[in-house]
Amino acid sequence: MTDSATSAGLPLDGITVVSLEQAVAAPIASRHLADLGARVIKVERIGEGDFARNYDAAVHGLASHFVWLNRNKESICVDLKSEQGRAAIIDLIATADVFIQNFAPGAAERLGLGAEALRSDHPELIVVNMTGYGTAGPLKDRKAYDMLVQAETGLCSITGTPETATKTGVPASDIAAGLYALTSVQAALFRRERTGAGATIDVAMFDATVEWLGHPMYMQMYQDTQIKRMGLSHASIAPYDAYPTIDGQILIGVQNDRGWTQLVTEVFGRPDLADHPRFATNILRVRHRGEVDALVAELTREFKTADLDDKLAQAGVPAAQLNDMKALLAHPQLEARDRWREVGTEAGPIRGVLPPMTFEDVEMRMDAVPALGQQTDAILGSLGRSVEQIELMRSSGIVQ
Repeated sequence: MTDSATSAGLPLDGITVVSLEQAVAAPIASRHLADLGARVIKVERIGEGDFARNYDAAVHGLASHFVWLNRNKESICVDLKSEQGRAAIIDLIATADVFIQNFAPGAAERLGLGAEALRSDHPELIVVNMTGYGTAGPLKDRKAYDMLVQAETGLCSITGTPETATKTGVPASDIAAGLYALTSVQAALFRRERTGAGATIDVAMFDATVEWLGHPMYMQMYQDTQIKRMGLSHASIAPYDAYPTIDGQILIGVQNDRGWTQLVTEVFGRPDLADHPRFATNILRVRHRGEVDALVAELTREFKTADLDDKLAQAGVPAAQLNDMKALLAHPQLEARDRWREVGTEAGPIRGVLPPMTFEDVEMRMDAVPALGQQTDAILGSLGRSVEQIELMRSSGIVQ
């Protein structure tokens, strides 16, 4: 069970969430609710549980996705196709404030876990249905993994190099949907405090990704322009790319004309370029991007990366080093801000990074990642099932 001392003082302390979840989209939403203090009970399948448990075995034998997305939760493992298992989960949801599910369209309804059925007895319940493409339209029944949604929305058409379309390196469509589910739950809880009313909320990965595509979508609608794939560059800003140095490369992103002046005068010592007739404004620099990039590359080649990084920072010019994951793990920004914590797992303690929501008065939860079905007996016991009943359910394969 959740340690009340761990969540005391957190914004969602006292809120209970039941989540019939798998993969990324729903688990990231529920994990952030747990980070904020909610008790989150994860309902998993008999046998394999959330299939993300088996993506890899990179973290002491556990899956990297799973340990990332499922700390702070409790796990109950139930056969929802059985009458007793389904009844137990319906009883559990009756004790909850929020129910989240991201199973295939119609699956929750077939199990008697649809929003209409659940809220008929508990109108104050907040139900979040997460899907790939929404509850209507020609794609509503299609499988919707992250890559497929990125492709279907056109995100892949603007991501990658000029030669190759690609998906993002993290599951952007999953994460987008999860964060919109998170904010929807928070808003619904706030409204319920004032009105007593629950909510039925639908969040589609497709819709969440489309929302993130505002800039390229408006460019297409009003300029009939398909944004080009630019690699590290930017379709509407220049200079904005990786540039060579004596010992590597550095990213520079100049977003306005003042920044261009600072770059060429304070960093490169070339004030003659500030008002150059081909480079003076961002519109001109984008129009003459090839010349601008070649010029900036010629000037950055005179510096070592660390020296140029310092000089750009002193001049207030946006810049960054192109790190890999190894460099991230050793990043001084994480160390200086004390972002690392220890998280418990069935395989022993692992490192984890604090959630990005930083409250001044209370630290976000960093509790353990549950083993499959770890809290099954305790949760069933809290619902009034006796030890004998639980053992009979286990011997019948209804719980694990």
